[in-house]
Amino acid sequence: MKQTESLNTTAATLSAETLVQQCLKGDTQAYRLLYNRYSAAMYNTALRIVNRTDDAEDVLQESFIDAFAQLARFEGRSTFGAWLKQIVVNKSISYLRKKRVFMADIDDHAHSIADEQPIDDSGFYYSVDTIKQAVQQLPDGYRTVLSLYLFEEYKQEEIAQMLNISHGTVRTQYMRAKNKLVNVLKEGAYHEQ
Repeated sequence: MKQTESLNTTAATLSAETLVQQCLKGDTQAYRLLYNRYSAAMYNTALRIVNRTDDAEDVLQESFIDAFAQLARFEGRSTFGAWLKQIVVNKSISYLRKKRVFMADIDDHAHSIADEQPIDDSGFYYSVDTIKQAVQQLPDGYRTVLSLYLFEEYKQEEIAQMLNISHGTVRTQYMRAKNKLVNVLKEGAYHEQ
């Protein structure tokens, strides 16, 4: 019993980078520890983008398979978690592309779209869970941009690169997603105090 507790305590204190080095030496327990440490967060990232639990599980599995296969390429320029998250986001986006979810490039029409229009949100207070539920009701393109920006904290320029669309398209998709989200929240009567 003490040996198991000691192993768990040691595992919890090992850095991800140390676990990566142990994986590269063939330590199967290190693979398991990395998976256990990051799987829940990466699943949530995938779910916010693909919007279906079974698809998020598939994306998660494919992401870890790819990450472990490419582990020798991890150079440590970012944290392991950030590197893995990028793989999950890319896999999620690839999944949406396979579903033929495309975002139209609207740069040519951007001049006809007003900049940030004020949203009347007075009297509306929402919990994080309520907002996440409402985000899941958005169309795939809106949900993807909004999730990457708000929840995953990517910059709009980074999102444009990831999705292979223009910065103007990201900006417009984000504005439209915010407006749609407010409407979903209002229509859903999510009035919380």
